[in-house]
Amino acid sequence: MPTDVLLPRETGQWMDDSDGLRWWFDSGSLALDFSYTGGLDEPDNAEWRSVDDAEALGGWLQERFPEVAATSGEREFRDAEMLRIAIGRLARQASRGETLAPDDVDVVNLFAATPDIPPVLAGGGRQAGRTLARPHQALGTVARDAVRLFGPDADGRIRECSADDCRLVYLDTSRSGNRRWCSMQRCGNRAKVRAHRARAAGARGAAGTAE
Repeated sequence: MPTDVLLPRETGQWMDDSDGLRWWFDSGSLALDFSYTGGLDEPDNAEWRSVDDAEALGGWLQERFPEVAATSGEREFRDAEMLRIAIGRLARQASRGETLAPDDVDVVNLFAATPDIPPVLAGGGRQAGRTLARPHQALGTVARDAVRLFGPDADGRIRECSADDCRLVYLDTSRSGNRRWCSMQRCGNRAKVRAHRARAAGARGAAGTAE
């Protein structure tokens, strides 16, 4: 899979569980990272929601796009909410092999058709164009990443975490294509602990039978 096409910028962000665990979740996609700031397809689920207002949106965008001006307002926040919910629903559908909802596809395409943040080649002697990009340009860049994410290049690699009690969705960008967990720090480690306990219990049971 051409991950250089799917991943135009660095991905991943810190997540906080309700039990206080802080862990790094690399969703594998800028668009998925963005959608999880609103709880993915569950905007009323406060567990993962981290961007609740225009100021927080501006902070997240500037962290990912340093060239964006700090001018996010209510309009930008409403538009961001629309886009991240659409991406979240599409991600859930794609992870289950379902047909993508046309209305959500239209939302992504609408934002992807707007001007995004253009690439810049360093080393020039003149400043061309705007000094700072607008927040909506960052949303356009996110939407274009979503177009790549849900296109044929993903090839079935949008998945839900394999843990029974986790519904986090990620793009598997590993070479082997066998990623199972949202994070080895979280569900992967829990699975290892459970497997170790099961082996230990089995060993004790076998020893007791032998006696």
